[in-house]
Amino acid sequence: MKAASDFSSLPGTTSASSDETAGKKIKRVLGIDPGLANTGFGVVDFCNGRYRMVSYGCISTKSTLPLGQRLLKIHDDIQLLINEFKPSEACMEELFFVKNVTSGIAVAEAKGIVTLCLEQNKIPLAEYKPNQIKQAVSGTVKADKKTVEQYVKILLGLEKEPKPDHAADALACAITHLHYNLKIC
Repeated sequence: MKAASDFSSLPGTTSASSDETAGKKIKRVLGIDPGLANTGFGVVDFCNGRYRMVSYGCISTKSTLPLGQRLLKIHDDIQLLINEFKPSEACMEELFFVKNVTSGIAVAEAKGIVTLCLEQNKIPLAEYKPNQIKQAVSGTVKADKKTVEQYVKILLGLEKEPKPDHAADALACAITHLHYNLKIC
């Protein structure tokens, strides 16, 4: 099993120290892009009118493992993220089926496991339509994946677009959640 600190290995990843956050009202959101093979995650803070990337990455499972073991790994790694980063809220993109129903079922199973883990930890979950995420991050529902990644980079002050794509999608979802809920910060 990975240690929670393994999730902090990406460039530009930081955990907020108690000195940084002392006396500041910070809202921390865990964005999730669920998938059976790859579940992207992004932890974003909002404080003093600014977004700050805390961590991002991808939970990957091997296709050679039985389904139950893959889902358990996703659950356990989400729990590690919750333990390390202590988000106050979480968000995911709403599930929709376009072409491949079989892969949609696998995504739904992963989404169910993530939802269960969040509920076990009493972390409220919000869901957003793909067009809501594109609109909130880039200003237009017509944005393509690359454009959304570029805006995530700009909004979080990153040196380059976050990779893998699943992590970038999770960060975009977290930004969207903060965008629609800024009134409390």
